[in-house]
Order: sequence, then C-alpha cells, then structure tokens
Amino acid sequence: MITTESLLLALVIFLARVCDVSLGTLRHAMIIRGKRLVTFCIAFLEALIWVFAVSKVLSDLSEPLTAFSFALGFATGTFVGMTLENMLKIGDQVVKIFSIEGRKVAQTLRAYGYRVTEFTGTGRDGEVILLFIQVRRREVKQVLKHARSIDNACYLVVEDIRWQQRAMVRT
Repeated sequence: MITTESLLLALVIFLARVCDVSLGTLRHAMIIRGKRLVTFCIAFLEALIWVFAVSKVLSDLSEPLTAFSFALGFATGTFVGMTLENMLKIGDQVVKIFSIEGRKVAQTLRAYGYRVTEFTGTGRDGEVILLFIQVRRREVKQVLKHARSIDNACYLVVEDIRWQQRAMVRT
C-alpha cells in the first residue's frame, strides 16, 4: 500500500536525482571548457546529492516506488541538464564555413567585428574558401545568418572548442 510517507520519499528521491544528474551534465560541459574550480564545486555537490538519493533507495529495497522515482529522476535530470546547458550557452565555438563566396563572407563577418581566418582549398566544383571564426556560443546563429545572406549554399560546421593557455615560446 502506498502511503503519504512513501510518496513523499519518492518525490524527494526524484528531485534529488533530477538535481544530481543535471549537475553532472553541467559538470561535463565545464570539463570540456577547462573550468577546473567550477567543475570541482559541481562534482562535490553532485556526489553529495547522489549519496543521499542512493541511501534513501537502498534503505528500503522492497518499495518499488523509490526505485522507479530514482530511475525517472535520472532520465528527467538528463533532459533538464541538456536543456540548461543549451540555454546557458557557455563557452566558445568555432564556426567553419566552406564557400565559393568565402572572401565576401569573410569581408562581411569582419565588418561585424568577427575575427576570420581564411584558407583556400579545392572542392568538387573548383576553388573553395574555408573560413574559421571563433565566437561565443550565443553568437553562432548570427554568424550563420550573415554567412547564409552572402552564400545560401555554403557548408557550415560548428564545433565546441576548449581553451588551453600555453606559454608562447619565441625563438
């Protein structure tokens, strides 16, 4: 028989799992971006919440509702974490644009203040200009819009990048 107490426990376990799994998703994003201190703090909180949730489930294995809420919280936490990470748009990305109109696209992007690096290549139909533009994640859509306004047929690739500071050695 399901009691108010068992429903409350299931709800607490569900919410704890949503929190710890969401934090885990954000922790992974911070690892990729090289944010050590933030990653440390998130990992600590995530582990603390996880231990709490697991201890509640293991305290009464005969109650299927707690196991169900544990699993449902995990799935929901994954969804919530991905949604939060996408909304926060933390970090930088590199936009790679392959275009026969690459020089015009580069000129337009530079006029908007973006730093653009150009490479010349050969594609199936002849010369292609490859552009590399490093931007904040929240600016990617704007860069893509500018590129498509010049060359609607350009090929676009967007990738996450990780900052890594290195000492510059001069010879």
